[in-house]
Amino acid sequence: MASLQNSPSIHRTLLPNSLPQKNAVSPVCRRSISFLVRAENSSIASTSICQDNCRRRHMIAVGVVAPWVSILNQSPASFAAESKKGFLSVTDKNDGYSFVYPFGWQEVSIEGQDKVFKDVIEPLESVSVTKIPTSKQDVRDFGSPQEVAQILINKFLAPPTQKTKIIAAAEHDVDGKIYYTFEFTAQAPNYIRHALGAVTVGNGKFFTLTTGANQRRWDKMKDRLETIIDSFKIFDVLM
Repeated sequence: MASLQNSPSIHRTLLPNSLPQKNAVSPVCRRSISFLVRAENSSIASTSICQDNCRRRHMIAVGVVAPWVSILNQSPASFAAESKKGFLSVTDKNDGYSFVYPFGWQEVSIEGQDKVFKDVIEPLESVSVTKIPTSKQDVRDFGSPQEVAQILINKFLAPPTQKTKIIAAAEHDVDGKIYYTFEFTAQAPNYIRHALGAVTVGNGKFFTLTTGANQRRWDKMKDRLETIIDSFKIFDVLM
């Protein structure tokens, strides 16, 4: 832990009934026959129209139902991609890490931090990534999740004048890489910041991602901040 402590700052139809007499065709009969022919023709036309309408209704039904069948048959991965709506992604190919942040946050430059995005209206809502060189190959080499979280919070993530409290700390194995995540609060005289963090080691660097919000907006922002933490991944790059 000494090496971590001494590191620089980590920032979805009607038909007729009468019939004609035998061998005679009366005017009435002719009218009846004419009416019958017209009626039959009308019936045929009606049948044709009905068939056309049925075909059109069938085509419409297919057109409406098919897309829904397609949606219902999508793989879970497709829905997983949809769940990221409202976020933008960041991939650093040089250092080998990626994460997402809420749409609308702006990138800012802060000395000592590799990436920083924040809400311009709510300044306590932000995400930052810092990295420092390390010869270690696994974050567990620095200690337990609780120990690492405690040092980072006390030494780098909160000013010494603020009262801090660790709420949770845990270890996660993602695709064979170990990550530590933690949750904490930092109390200043006029506000409390509720934050989340994730750390890991890769590509010869110790990475720290932190995000948070004012305690008064925690219930509104919690799911978004957890999405940021869950999205943080490192990948191998050619050294």
